[in-house]
Amino acid sequence: MKLFFLQVAPDSLNKALASQHGIPEPGTQMNLWELLLAGGWIMLPLALLMVIAIFFFFERLIAIRNAGKLDYNFMSIIRDHIVTGNVTAARSLARNTFNPVARMIDKGLQRIGKPIEAIEKSMENVGKLEIYKMERNISVLSLIAGIAPMFGFLGTIVGMVQLFYGISATGEYTLNTIAGGIYTKMITSASGLIIGLLAYVGYNYLNAQIDKNVNQMESASAEFIDVLQEPTK
Repeated sequence: MKLFFLQVAPDSLNKALASQHGIPEPGTQMNLWELLLAGGWIMLPLALLMVIAIFFFFERLIAIRNAGKLDYNFMSIIRDHIVTGNVTAARSLARNTFNPVARMIDKGLQRIGKPIEAIEKSMENVGKLEIYKMERNISVLSLIAGIAPMFGFLGTIVGMVQLFYGISATGEYTLNTIAGGIYTKMITSASGLIIGLLAYVGYNYLNAQIDKNVNQMESASAEFIDVLQEPTK
């Protein structure tokens, strides 16, 4: 009878320890949800970071794309109004066009009659303000890209401490228990790295879209200054 208990007790303790740390029994399969739950409480802040990253990415993406929408003939119409001396019509068009380029051109139209340097400076200041508006909150993605992997590693360390503390408390362990515990706790590291990678890719993608809009603004500004200088050539 004593021999029977000696054979059963270690196996029971290993199962209890494995169950405590979310380790699946041999031969069982885990779906994605169960796999994520096995990561422990640290998955909650990681999930929050993921939600924040998704929200700010799409919020900024919509804002940046809207800022980049401009009628193909906008600058041609502005040029025609300036050449014909109809500055009022040009200003009316710029004011009714909700776009960073239009707001920058409107500022230049307000300064017509002043030195070219003063006009360029005024338009440059408006351009900087528009760029700031496009870049607003985009740094959140950069922050998440940096701290999400750290949260993941923290979860792994905490999980390993819990695992080895449980082993030392019971005095019983097997290779399967240790490997299974490490496997489940590495879920937090993998999740943190994935979230950080997605946030990093999103951050750089949005920056690329902002650069396209900045190039559009610079091109329009240069074209506007050329139009103003045409009569003096």
